[in-house]
Amino acid sequence: MKTSEEKRYESLSPFELKNKLIQMANTNHERMMLNAGRGNPNWLALEPRLGFFLFGGFALEEAQRVLIRPGFGRSPEKEGIWRRFQDFLAKKSGEQGAQFLKRVFAYVQDELKFSMDDFTYEMVDGICGDHYPTPDRMLELSEKVVQKYLQQEMYAGEELIGTVDLFATEGGTAAMDYIFNSLMENKLLHKGDKIALGTPIFTPYLEIPRLNDFEFVEIEIVQDENSDWQYPDSEIEKLSDPTIKAFFLVNPSNPTSVSMQQNSLDKIAELVKTKRPDLILLTDDVYGTFVNGFKSLMCIAPRNTILVYSFSKYFGATGWRLGVIGINEQNIFDDKIAQLSEQDRTGLRKRYSTTVLEPDKMKFIDRLVADSRLVALHHTAGLSTPQQVMMVFFALFCLIDKQNAYKQNAQAIIAKRYETLYTALGTSFPKNKYDAHYYTTVDVPQLAKERYGEEFANYLVQKFEPIDFVVRLAEEKSIVLMDGGGFDAPNMSVRVSLANLSDEAYAAIGKGISELLDEYYQNWKSGR
Repeated sequence: MKTSEEKRYESLSPFELKNKLIQMANTNHERMMLNAGRGNPNWLALEPRLGFFLFGGFALEEAQRVLIRPGFGRSPEKEGIWRRFQDFLAKKSGEQGAQFLKRVFAYVQDELKFSMDDFTYEMVDGICGDHYPTPDRMLELSEKVVQKYLQQEMYAGEELIGTVDLFATEGGTAAMDYIFNSLMENKLLHKGDKIALGTPIFTPYLEIPRLNDFEFVEIEIVQDENSDWQYPDSEIEKLSDPTIKAFFLVNPSNPTSVSMQQNSLDKIAELVKTKRPDLILLTDDVYGTFVNGFKSLMCIAPRNTILVYSFSKYFGATGWRLGVIGINEQNIFDDKIAQLSEQDRTGLRKRYSTTVLEPDKMKFIDRLVADSRLVALHHTAGLSTPQQVMMVFFALFCLIDKQNAYKQNAQAIIAKRYETLYTALGTSFPKNKYDAHYYTTVDVPQLAKERYGEEFANYLVQKFEPIDFVVRLAEEKSIVLMDGGGFDAPNMSVRVSLANLSDEAYAAIGKGISELLDEYYQNWKSGR
């Protein structure tokens, strides 16, 4: 690709640039394309899915107990449904998924202490999908299950002050859309406000604030590459600025795949407590399950935090679109809305007056639900109920896994690929308890400096466009990686997803990166 054309493509999001790279990588039919660009895992959790589809068979039996006409079932009846499900499980005990269902329903009965008729009915009615989601924010018992899961996986088992209310969404993507919109609609953020972004960061977080809808002023809180991508104290201290209204971050980070260390969490907790009790924290914690003992910002600043979590990566469920927004029942968002000017509160009363009798008392998380359907369509809000049942089964799968066998295996898959990649690159690889390893960022100029010297590394950056390396990888090696610069990572760095290809593919990727870098070097050396 010519330099002039590369300049044109640099304006694209790395996710859109990736599509062009795939086209280029596919032009060489003698080589198999290796696409480690997007973070879609190549595994899927089997047990909860086997249980889900077997349970669907029971739900259909329930719908057929009394037919309206041939081919027209009725909505299931709650009375006696738990006993009927036990009979069903006894008949199906030898089928795949039966033992999973037996174990998770025993957990619900023995540890969560739910009414088993209530829970079984909620799951059956939910998987049938024959009613609008009620409550619209999230099914009642489903919310309690996912709250328990988040306590285990996002809060390191700690009890928080106050319950974290959940809103089930169509993945983390929808969650972000809803949050940005409702923060604006409820006057918690305004056009031109100053917000902080923990960088490098998932590209849409760089792009959304620049849209005409928001026009935020961005302040970067920059991770230090030389300290395993942790936030220096001096960067966290930037949040002391009272003009910064919110801090948005991905934790563990994307593309660097490192979780925030305890020292940094403590500093943010102290800052919020002493200097910035008004600071909005928005944390996307989708990769938290890949770090043992992970702690979300929700643990250390529950009143200030909006938590986003998605089930997509851990369970191999990107196509299911399963996410939640979490907001503590004791939060600054409701307080901020109550303190708005009379003019703003009058406007918000009018906005939500068709959904509740007392709009002033409407919680921010419930406003999120209403806003997600433009308020007027609030009566049809909510994540589809079969999706919520799948979410519950994923959550229960981990709650009954007392030995963390699934977690250890998921982490082992990507850890092996991480080591394979760096071994093939011929360079050492850091090991840190805060690393998730879902992605890794290879700083190509830094690698060039280590291997061939600073003069060549400077030449590489000065002579070529930032996307030249990923373009040539696609053209010449049929390897598709993400341009790290699009995440505000170092220029000419590349993001490698360690989740979506076979183990041996990462040896080929490491070799391809190394070979291409050597080709740049040989050209430079011959031209001196």
